[in-house]
Formats: sequence, structure tokens, C-alpha cells
Amino acid sequence: MASIKSAPFGTTPDGKEVKRFTITNKNGIVVNVIEFGGNIISIETPDKDGKLGHITLGYDNLEQWMENPTYFGSTIGRVGNRIAKGKFSIDGTEYQLATNNGPNHLHGGPDGFHKRVWSGSIVGDKVQMKYVSADMEEGYPGELSVTVCFSVTDDDTFVLDYHATTTKETIVNLTNHSYFNLNGAGSGTVLDHVVQSNCRAYTVVDGEGIPSGDLATVDGTPFDFTKETSIGDRNAKVSGGYDHNLVVNRTGIKDGELAKHMTVTAPTTGRRLTVSTTEPGCQIYVGGFLDGSNIGREKKGYVQFGGFCLESQKHPDSVNQSGFPSMALKPDGEYVSKTTYKFETL
Repeated sequence: MASIKSAPFGTTPDGKEVKRFTITNKNGIVVNVIEFGGNIISIETPDKDGKLGHITLGYDNLEQWMENPTYFGSTIGRVGNRIAKGKFSIDGTEYQLATNNGPNHLHGGPDGFHKRVWSGSIVGDKVQMKYVSADMEEGYPGELSVTVCFSVTDDDTFVLDYHATTTKETIVNLTNHSYFNLNGAGSGTVLDHVVQSNCRAYTVVDGEGIPSGDLATVDGTPFDFTKETSIGDRNAKVSGGYDHNLVVNRTGIKDGELAKHMTVTAPTTGRRLTVSTTEPGCQIYVGGFLDGSNIGREKKGYVQFGGFCLESQKHPDSVNQSGFPSMALKPDGEYVSKTTYKFETL
């Protein structure tokens, strides 16, 4: 069983104390999580030579994590990804959210869950983070009670368990926004990383990342990773680089069970990451908006394409797309989701 320790991490300007929780498993894998933003602030795993190193992009101190303009490691909510024009309707009532991504709503709004102080505790072999989002916070109806549990197993699997309930019908789509670089954070781009995925379709989007409602086959497109392909092989063929939702292949897999989304390998260090999820989609984003201005714990800027995200989710703008999986949550229901990150070395 992994060991877990907590320690002070700092105090917000309004006087809220923030704790850090450190999870270490028997093989030496280390995950650090803080109460601000439910942020995963670092993950350390060994390379093929057994040398431990940071594989997620991140900062040194609370002040930087409070700014965090690119959502490094953040727990995202209420709704990850985009909602067209920031509008949706429930039973004939229209709700207007902040438009913080051009004309659209992104990642729960400017003061979404990534900007909130969560309440953390150690429960058995897990770090449990809780947050209660008030009715109409960021424009979303219903008081939403959220729990996210973080744990690391003895077989080197990092597990995220999400749970939520609401007092009024609302929409929920939680995810995590960690940026991985399996060569080591700050080591350069991830374009040499090799990807394999069982996904056979992706959501077609416009230039603002809003889906048309169509699902297209990956065959013959830059999104076909059914055979091992480096990120850099076709990344330039996608405007701005990969930032698209792939449809998780759940053929033969029951609802609520994990399906493998993607395996990513860094040939240089021998690190391999396999992500599985209970969700129907997962966004692959390779840091196209990074520009070197984010000075990380390595004391240097994170370059464009310096990290990749695999954000498990309902498809973008699902609330406005009748053919997509629903993100609705009613007072008599429960939101339950799980994503796992399996670490290996070649």
C-alpha cells in the first residue's frame, strides 16, 4: 500500500491555507497533489535506467499555481472542454456562462474548479479532495458536491476517481489537465513520443474547437494512431497541433468499465504511459499554445509542444449535441467516472 503524507504548501491572499499531499508507492513513484485547484503538481517515475524524474509540467510555489494560465495539472469542472457560445438549456431554461475562449466557454469558466480551494484529507490509501460548488456558481444550476480521489497502486497505476451529486438538474464533465513529457519536464518537445490507440473515430470540429455533431473515422487522417506513430509525424498537418477529442473504442466493454484510450512511449527514456477511462472520449492536446513564457520548476520556459494532455471526458459541447453522450446530472443521480494512468518502462 502506498504511503501518504501531508504538509503545508502556502496560504492564499484571502488567508486560506493550502496543503500538499505526497503519495509514494512501494516502487518509488511519487505523486504530489495540492488543495488549490485539486492540482496534480508533480508526478515522478523512473526511466529505463531507474533514474527518477518529473514527467509532468509544473511550478515551484503556490503563487505560480494560482496563476497557472495553461491549467497544468488542474482538476477541471464543472464542464471540461468547450460549450458553444457559453449557452445551454435545461427543460426550456437557457443558461449563459462566461465566454472565456473567444466566443465560447472553456473548462468551467475563468473561476472554475481549477481556481478553487478544495478540502483534502487522507482516507485509507487515497487522497480525497472535496469541493461544494454553489448553485449558479459560474452560471451553472444546482449545488454540486464533488469528490475526487487520487491513489497509486503497487503495480504503478495512478488512479483518479470522480464522484458528484447535485440539488438541481445540471451538467457535469470533470477531467484532469496534466501535461506529460516522458523525456522529463522541460526537456524539450514531445514530438518524438510514439502513440498507439484503439480509437477509430474523432469528433469533427470547426476552427474554434466546436463540434459539428459528426463523428468521422480516423482512417486516412492525422488522428489514426491504430498503428504506432510518433506525435511529430503528422502533428504539423493539424492546424495548431493536436487538440482534438478521440472517441474511445468501447466495443464489448460495459458502461462504467475501463477502456484503454492510448499508450504513449518515449524511446529515449523508455518510459511508457497507458491511459484508460470509463468516459466515451479523450482529448489529445500537445501544448500548441505553450510559447516558452511558462517558467516551470526547471527554471526554464516550457516550449511549444513541450507536453501532451490526455483529458478523459464527454465529447465537447455534448450538452448542445443530441447525438453525443449526455452530460446531464439529476438530483436523484450520481456522476461517477474513473481514469487510470499506468506507468511502465521498456
